[in-house]
Amino acid sequence: MQKKLVTFLMLIVIITVCSCNGNSGKTIHHVVFKGVYSFGPEVKSFKDCDNGQEFWVTDSSAQLELKYSQLNFEKPYEPVYVEVEGVKVHSGKDGLGSEYDSTLIVKKLIKITKEIPQDMCN
Repeated sequence: MQKKLVTFLMLIVIITVCSCNGNSGKTIHHVVFKGVYSFGPEVKSFKDCDNGQEFWVTDSSAQLELKYSQLNFEKPYEPVYVEVEGVKVHSGKDGLGSEYDSTLIVKKLIKITKEIPQDMCN
């Protein structure tokens, strides 16, 4: 009985250690993205001011869509300037974002404003 208990506890320790390292030792670096964001029923897009690349957006911060809706636009898809911290990943083959090569996963909203800086985002 004692041997089974020790084996069980060792198994729990091994599972715990392995699950804590779920990203296989890879460090994910969040990057600050600055650009134009549009939001509506079927579009969540971001255009990077630095290179013009467009991304589908997933808001894991739960702040981007909330703050956008608080700007009280009369119609959807009005562009706003945002600065967000996030990661870029390859888009899936299915779903609304599948027509984009990459998806921007927003981890933190830094800034959102109706004023789009023309000197940065042409």
